[in-house]
Amino acid sequence: MPGPARSVLALGLIFLLLGLLNAALATTVSPELQRAEVLNGFAAVALMLVAALWTRADPKTAERVVLPGEQGLVLSDDLTEPQRQELAWGSQMLLTATPASTLLVHWNGSVILRRGLLGSGDFQPGTISRRAMERETVVSLVNTTLFPGRTEFDPVLEKLPAVIVCPLGGNGVVILGGWSVRCFSQSDERWLQGWAQRLKSSLLETMNQTNVSDRPSLNSNPDPT
Repeated sequence: MPGPARSVLALGLIFLLLGLLNAALATTVSPELQRAEVLNGFAAVALMLVAALWTRADPKTAERVVLPGEQGLVLSDDLTEPQRQELAWGSQMLLTATPASTLLVHWNGSVILRRGLLGSGDFQPGTISRRAMERETVVSLVNTTLFPGRTEFDPVLEKLPAVIVCPLGGNGVVILGGWSVRCFSQSDERWLQGWAQRLKSSLLETMNQTNVSDRPSLNSNPDPT
């Protein structure tokens, strides 16, 4: 709690204690005394409420955690040039415009992008990631120490204090790891969701083209024999 908020809270408690002491020492209860006690109670409660709101308006910033790994960029070789440019642009924006330390994109059973602090593990979607893909909703772990399933993100980067899991439909996920607990805001989540929609469209376009090319061609003039 900030120093000024503590001072306001202490003043409110003093008002409350003085009011109780005044009521206890009074020999008779008069209308004037009752009005004074009511006003004193309102003042004490108002001061304590101001202290509480002050604390919420100026919360303590979580300390940045020292994380392992070196900065780098790893892209899959199976991507088209437009996809590589989209991944490079989007990941750079997320790592510079949000408190993200690392980013990983898993698509169709393989990791196609790692950027930021690089982990060395082989990431596979676990319970949390699969739930995000099945429900197609963003899952935000504001403090990973509170979630037993946090170990599924160790291959992304060990000891990540905060994680956002954004689905790419049912075919993949974007994992965004933060520098500290409760570091991501709602605007960061919306930014990630918007980019994930763009990325999914690009990846699905290539998948659909591949599926069409793999289909057997139909002969419009079959041999009658």
